[in-house]
Amino acid sequence: MKLGSLRDGSLDGMPVVVSRDHATAVSARIVVANWQLALEHWGDTSPALESLYVALNKGRAEGAISLQGRVFESPLPRAYQFLDGSAYLNHAELVRKARGAEMPASFLSDPMMYQGLSDQFLGPTDDILAADEAWGIDFEAEIGVIVDRVPMGIAAKDAAAHILLVVLLNDVSLRNLIPGEVAKSFGFIHGKPASAFAPLAVTPDTLGPIWDGGKLHGPVRVDYNGESFGRTDAGKDMNFDFPALIAHAAKTRSLAAGTIIGSGTVSNRDRDAGSSCIAERRMIEIIETGAPKTPFMAFGDRVRIEMVDADGQSVFGAIDQRVRQA
Repeated sequence: MKLGSLRDGSLDGMPVVVSRDHATAVSARIVVANWQLALEHWGDTSPALESLYVALNKGRAEGAISLQGRVFESPLPRAYQFLDGSAYLNHAELVRKARGAEMPASFLSDPMMYQGLSDQFLGPTDDILAADEAWGIDFEAEIGVIVDRVPMGIAAKDAAAHILLVVLLNDVSLRNLIPGEVAKSFGFIHGKPASAFAPLAVTPDTLGPIWDGGKLHGPVRVDYNGESFGRTDAGKDMNFDFPALIAHAAKTRSLAAGTIIGSGTVSNRDRDAGSSCIAERRMIEIIETGAPKTPFMAFGDRVRIEMVDADGQSVFGAIDQRVRQA
């Protein structure tokens, strides 16, 4: 299934089941009021939602609407929890190499993860707001999963069964605010404002062969100001798959249904694949030339993030955002 939330003025948007070709949708309110409730009662709600999806793709869904001109929220406009990992060690290695530092051995076995803002998410075409360009505005193209309730202490081998939906996101970062916060050794708040999500959340069975149960395979297309910036493969060079990230997150706590687990910036060792964030490109420039050349985002800059399958079909729809002064 492909699920989304249309903007209708409410906090959680209108939950809709979306056709395979992203052309039409049907309201899911005949099944559930919002997606958070659906996730909490997935065993009861998913069969009815699947029936809507099948009928919609056969052109038989009652009340089907065209999506032409409709505005999407994030699939979950708000969530109880967003935990973002750093599953691609190439990204971490580049950051440390640019600083002349060695990567700690523990990074090879113990994922990094932080707790991000989750009481509000940006829609896929909402502006990225910042008061000052000097904050170091950056995008980060990532894959994420949404889980049902996960028990504390779950093993990675059992965690895959808890993945209900897969998403694409832009984890917005304010790079120049992060070092000062990290230096306090108490996490960061200012450096991580609201993230944006592509319009659709997709069930693993709908993804077909690009989903292997723990990783999503295929190019994440990042275009920056109309030019190709990155074509990184989300499944390649992912050192910690999603079951491993879920198990890490649940080590000392259970996870509520609707918790979102992010992969961290998609990063490949092949430099020809480009980058999924500006910071990584700057690190490569420092390593190769001694100094960064690519500036962080300025007001008016635009980033587009999308993933397509082998047939050229958009998997989640596109994130397409501009930076605007707050």
